[in-house]
Amino acid sequence: MSKLRHLTSAIFLVVLPTLLSCSSRQENGNPPRPQQKGTSPMSASLDTATLGGGCFWCIEAVYLLLDGVVAVESGYAGGSVENPTYKQVCTGTTGHAEVCRVTFDPTKVSYEDILHVFFSSHDPTTLNRQGNDVGTQYRSVIFTHSDEQDTAARLYIAQLEAAKTWADPIVTEIAPAPTFYKAEDYHQNYFARNGDQPYCAFVVRPKVEKFKKQFSDKMKQ
Repeated sequence: MSKLRHLTSAIFLVVLPTLLSCSSRQENGNPPRPQQKGTSPMSASLDTATLGGGCFWCIEAVYLLLDGVVAVESGYAGGSVENPTYKQVCTGTTGHAEVCRVTFDPTKVSYEDILHVFFSSHDPTTLNRQGNDVGTQYRSVIFTHSDEQDTAARLYIAQLEAAKTWADPIVTEIAPAPTFYKAEDYHQNYFARNGDQPYCAFVVRPKVEKFKKQFSDKMKQ
């Protein structure tokens, strides 16, 4: 299934009511902050988180605002094809998910905060889809880089389930981080460069605005 973000503006306006309905459902969850600590905030070195929650333009735009995040790269991970292209991944046949590799300073932002933002930025209860973006490439996934990250992610999901944050069960995949393939240059920093594009205006921007309200104390100055 081709992406809505590649439809013309005219077609986009036709499906807008449905899209906004899906977006509204996605925003219902308001995850509490994790109670468990899986990584030490005292580490002097940078750490990495690799996360997928639908279109990587959305994930990238949000994490670029988070204080302590040094870099965000959009790319592909979890599939069977080496050096996949965007066109290949869009077919849904390569097994890759659209993900963002987030490099962060754990002395400024903890892995638990990274997870909190992640679960506040997408719907982790819809299998292989976010809104009208459908396919395994849009799955909710956390690729972990250590046993500590794996433990922290599983504990947080258990906490969210216990709190009944969403009516439906969380389907987020947790797996060891595979090879990360950086996406084509035009995907990087996409929202900042294409904010007026219809998909960005109606799908990415609401997520960015929600982040600004919910995490105003954690934004970069």
